[in-house]
Amino acid sequence: MLDRDGFRPNVGIILLNQRSQVFWGKRIRTHSWQFPQGGIDRGENPEQAMFRELHEEVGLFPQHVQVLARTRDWLRYEVPDRFIRRDARGHYKGQKQIWFLLQLVGHDWDLNLRATDHPEFDAWRWNDYWVPLDVVVEFKRGVYEMALTELSRFVPRLDCRLDLRVEPKSRLFRAGSSMREAGGTPPVDGGFPLHRHGAPLELPPGGTFEPDPQTSLAPAASWSSKT
Repeated sequence: MLDRDGFRPNVGIILLNQRSQVFWGKRIRTHSWQFPQGGIDRGENPEQAMFRELHEEVGLFPQHVQVLARTRDWLRYEVPDRFIRRDARGHYKGQKQIWFLLQLVGHDWDLNLRATDHPEFDAWRWNDYWVPLDVVVEFKRGVYEMALTELSRFVPRLDCRLDLRVEPKSRLFRAGSSMREAGGTPPVDGGFPLHRHGAPLELPPGGTFEPDPQTSLAPAASWSSKT
């Protein structure tokens, strides 16, 4: 499903732990790292797509997280031709994304990279909020910087100095390993109420949830890539 300009509607997810660190996933069989993301299916709104992708990519359910904020408008990036299937070239241009900021209210061991038969990540870690963008595929870096900057004011206890070159220092968790096996310490629970699907969303002071951006989505050739 593409819009009239060739962009596929998509959601991105920035997931925080109790220390305001972010979930950082290594794409399966690659050396690149990224946040969870995925396409919005026909009939879904961005929040429904976000919860579906959250489970498919990291194994979490709505009761494991609290929604803190989302980007006001679509953020777009174009995908170079070499990353586009030949049969989609000329139709598909890239992604337009709504980004969500989530607080984990469950436990690290609730995370499961193999919740489906088609995992997106084979390792993960908690990283400082200003993630090192040099390990993100180049054409996504601008959108990452925009999403992180826009949502940073909703992050609890965040030092908002922009530093996108921070080297990761957190422990790495491979797919199939548990936090306890890796010698980790369970996070402290509390701080944010559970988000129940369909219940009113509670936001920090100044937080707003804008209506879904108005756009005309035109049917197009099926596109299954999560690029």
